Amino acid sequence: MKTRIAWPDGKHFAFTVFDDADYDRLHNVRPVYEFLADLGIFTTKSVWPLAATQDAKLSGLSTESPEYLAWAQALQRTGFEIGLHGVRCHSSLREETQRGLEHFRAQFGHDPRTFSNHFQNADSIYWGDARLTGIYRLLYRLANLRHPLRTEGHHPGSPYFWGDLCQERVRYVRNFVFRNINTLAACPWMPYRDPAFPFVNAWYSSSEGADLASFVELLGEANQDRLAAEGGACIVYTHFAKGFHAGGQLNARFTSLMKRLAGLGGWFVPVGMLLDFLATQHGGIHSLKPAERNALQRRWLLTKLRHGSS
Repeated sequence: MKTRIAWPDGKHFAFTVFDDADYDRLHNVRPVYEFLADLGIFTTKSVWPLAATQDAKLSGLSTESPEYLAWAQALQRTGFEIGLHGVRCHSSLREETQRGLEHFRAQFGHDPRTFSNHFQNADSIYWGDARLTGIYRLLYRLANLRHPLRTEGHHPGSPYFWGDLCQERVRYVRNFVFRNINTLAACPWMPYRDPAFPFVNAWYSSSEGADLASFVELLGEANQDRLAAEGGACIVYTHFAKGFHAGGQLNARFTSLMKRLAGLGGWFVPVGMLLDFLATQHGGIHSLKPAERNALQRRWLLTKLRHGSS
């Protein structure tokens, strides 16, 4: 499996972001995307196509808000990708998920290419301990006895089941998150198919940048230089609504780092485009072998136990 890639147009590395929809308001995310567009860094913005019908701890706007939808559609026209973060900010029954997928297709002209589970949702697919197998699942369960996650999107007998819809309509699903800026070095097989999780067509990994503090730590100057030197690929997992724009202005450290990154000769494309390109470089979607699965699970679980990554 190639980890040293010949990037298009002579670029030295690849960089992108999958931005979860939590806490989204136009005033806190729109300035971030205006800044990224000015830099020529095009990434993936996830949305919820259905509005909340109950209180949720991790909530935000949905594309049932006309103004937010218009903004997301404008992002798409500009060159950003719109991904899916589940169909709403709380658990959704199968028929609601199906309706949300139809809304997404009507709003953006196609099914979602990229997807990430929303942490608290019962309709999450292969999430919590269900993302692991064997001894690694047991260890995860033992470490999370007080806070087990209910995830049933992959259980055919559950009212939250939508695994067949995921298989039919979603190309890439996010899984493990690592502390390495070079996501491709941490997961050289992505995008990959895992026979142990049949309802997902292909998985991808990401690098930890969930909030402003972890994002700027990940994108520190030394890490940027290492990513470029390794010729790697970085897919940051983040929430741009969490502190990147506050008090009427973008965070100065964030803007400084992103301007520096933009000048290093990277390939800055959305997540789906990057994964499509990697698949062609690897000769198609890689089918994960048991030893490779174990290596990924072990690496992620150690990171999870040390740092609490997603």
